[in-house]
Amino acid sequence: MPVLSLKIINEQGKILAEHSAEDEVMLVYEEEYKPGDKIILTSTEKDIHLMVQLDDAMTSSFVYITKNELIYHIPFEEKKISYSPNSFSGNIHLLSARLAANEEIGNYKNLALNVFDQHGDTGCYPHATANVETRDESVFAARNAIDGVRENRSHGKWPYQSWGINRQDDAELKLEFGRRVKINKIVLYTRADFPHDNWWKEVNLTFSDGTGIKWQLEKSYKPHILNMEEKEIEWLLLNNLIKADDPSPFPALTQIEVYGVEAN
Repeated sequence: MPVLSLKIINEQGKILAEHSAEDEVMLVYEEEYKPGDKIILTSTEKDIHLMVQLDDAMTSSFVYITKNELIYHIPFEEKKISYSPNSFSGNIHLLSARLAANEEIGNYKNLALNVFDQHGDTGCYPHATANVETRDESVFAARNAIDGVRENRSHGKWPYQSWGINRQDDAELKLEFGRRVKINKIVLYTRADFPHDNWWKEVNLTFSDGTGIKWQLEKSYKPHILNMEEKEIEWLLLNNLIKADDPSPFPALTQIEVYGVEAN
């Protein structure tokens, strides 16, 4: 069984707190975070499913890790406004990570959800990337589309963060799972801050198995639901985003949910 370790390090690499344990680890840190602080999660085994909660003000995430060490950069200033103001705040913090139980691994669920997704090759999945994020601002980052926050009736700082495409016609978002999964339903919450927002009347889904689906959408704040024949994939691409004929140039995506089970 893997030994899991959590530690907090500062900008200079000094260890501020740490704890290790087999199968499940918890860490209490009784100081305020400072700019440059990082959370380091290590495991003696990789290619495993974990339940991770790096802040007690945020929900836990079911993730699949492909590296022995994961580095989480604690957000500050502009990076922080896409998170709840309660997160990573105060002078006491509870962090945890554990092996996912067999029933958690086998459950039918939203396989796209990762509250703790970040930029870069994190080794932690699901992971969202895009070829554009409006002005490189945190409130328009690709990670916002898989953070579990569905509120879509405005735009900007939390809880209205979204994936913004900077008016780019060839914008696309890639969602990687890090392993093979079987999916049969996709849900989109397109941003609906009307009349500020435009909306997509059609989007395309391209899958790692070489297939694709064109999906007609409507102007709505409600979820768009696509029930589909089961596919076994490792990633999907949301692209060919066709705007509606509307004066606004600002369509955006609040959330993508992908439902299914593990392939193995």
